[in-house]
Amino acid sequence: MIEISGLTKRFGERAAVSGLDLTVASGEIFGFLGPNGAGKTTTVRMLTGLIRPTSGRARVAGFDVAENPIAAKRAMGLVPDEPFVYPKLTGLEYLRFIGELYGVRLDEIRRRAPELLEMFELAPWGGELLESYSHGMRQKLVLAGVLLHEPKVLMLDEPMVGLDPKSGRLVKDIFRELAKRGTAIFMCTHVLEIAEKLCDRVGIMIDGRMIACGTLAQLREQGRGGGQDLESIFLSLTGGAEYASLLRYL
Repeated sequence: MIEISGLTKRFGERAAVSGLDLTVASGEIFGFLGPNGAGKTTTVRMLTGLIRPTSGRARVAGFDVAENPIAAKRAMGLVPDEPFVYPKLTGLEYLRFIGELYGVRLDEIRRRAPELLEMFELAPWGGELLESYSHGMRQKLVLAGVLLHEPKVLMLDEPMVGLDPKSGRLVKDIFRELAKRGTAIFMCTHVLEIAEKLCDRVGIMIDGRMIACGTLAQLREQGRGGGQDLESIFLSLTGGAEYASLLRYL
C-alpha cells in the first residue's frame, strides 16, 4: 500500500530525509520512530503530497504521489500532529464537509456522522462550534473525519497526543480493527510503549536516515545488546543510552 524508493528531501545543504526505501503492506501497522528532527514529519508530508521530495518516489495505494496526487490523497487519510479544524463549523458540519470533500454520498454522511460522534463520545457537542472544543476533542473529531471516507492508507503523526486514557484505548482498538480489514497504517510516535504493543514492524530514523527496520525480534538482533524492550533497543540504536551523563548538569 505504501512504496518508497530513494525518497530524499533537502532544505538548502541539510538533508531532512536521505535515500529512504520502505514498503508497508495492506493490513500492516508500521511504527515510524526517531528523536526530534529525525525526519519523521517531513516523510509524512512528502507521502501525503504536502511537500515535494527533492528526489525519489513515493506511491500510495498504487498511485504516484507526485504524478497523481489527487488519486493518492483520495486513498489516504491524514491525522497530523496538530489537529486542524475550522473553528466556525460545528462538529457535524465539519464531518459533512470532510465527507463531501472525499465524495462520500450525502445519505452515507448523514448516517455515519452521528455514529462516529457517538463512538468518540462527541455526540453532545455535535452542534457546538469547534472553537469551543478542547485539543483532545479536536483530535477525536479529526480521527472521525478520517474514518468517514474509509481510506485504504492511514498516515498518523502522533495520533495519541491530547487523548485521555479511555479515548487512547478506543483509538488503538480502532487501528487494530482497521488493520484486520486491510488498511495500511503508517504511524509516527514518540510513545514507544504504544509502538511496541501496536505495531507489526518498526522503523527507526536518525538524522534523516533509516538505521533499523523490522519486527521487535529483528530489532533486538540489531540493538547491540541494548535490552529486550523497545525503549532499550531504541536508546541503544540512537545513542540515547548515554543520556545519564547529561544529568551532571542538574
